[in-house]
Amino acid sequence: MHDEEQGKPWLRCYRCWSEDLEVQVHYEGIHKIDSATGERAEVVDELQEAVVQCLDCMHDQPHLQFAGGRVEPVEDRWERMVAGTPWVASCTVTVEADDVETCSGPEAGDALSFAAFGDHGTREFFTHVRFHKHEDEGRIVVHLLVELYARNVEEATEVLEEAARGHLTITSLAEESRPPAATGDDRH
Repeated sequence: MHDEEQGKPWLRCYRCWSEDLEVQVHYEGIHKIDSATGERAEVVDELQEAVVQCLDCMHDQPHLQFAGGRVEPVEDRWERMVAGTPWVASCTVTVEADDVETCSGPEAGDALSFAAFGDHGTREFFTHVRFHKHEDEGRIVVHLLVELYARNVEEATEVLEEAARGHLTITSLAEESRPPAATGDDRH
């Protein structure tokens, strides 16, 4: 296979390129018990969540998923994140006030990022909410700095537009340099 001959280019940290990854699996399950053997008989309900994390830079890896007992690439995301470069956008997203869980206190940044970009805003993008303002029509305008990974300006714009959960205005979008690649020599 092509992946086997050249390694798995997706099986590394998209941020520092380290191959030192771990998967954290959280499992909850409800199982019926076989009264004759005392063993699990059937699954009533189960939930498994997994996060792949880089052990060198400690960033989550949203381009990777854990399924069927192994780590696999997320097809619509891995190539953009591993082959791309970081892009920083200054933007606003106008959302319905009802979509914002809280806009004050320690959870406000995550709540406003989630309202603006959904899971992308809390798992894939690096977001910094600069400020927000309430409008008369029951809307909130969230002003953010967003770092995302893409291969070109068109792709970066498209990813932001697809992730936005309200009206998006991009005021600036600039390519940044990729952080230095991790090497085996610089581990602490």
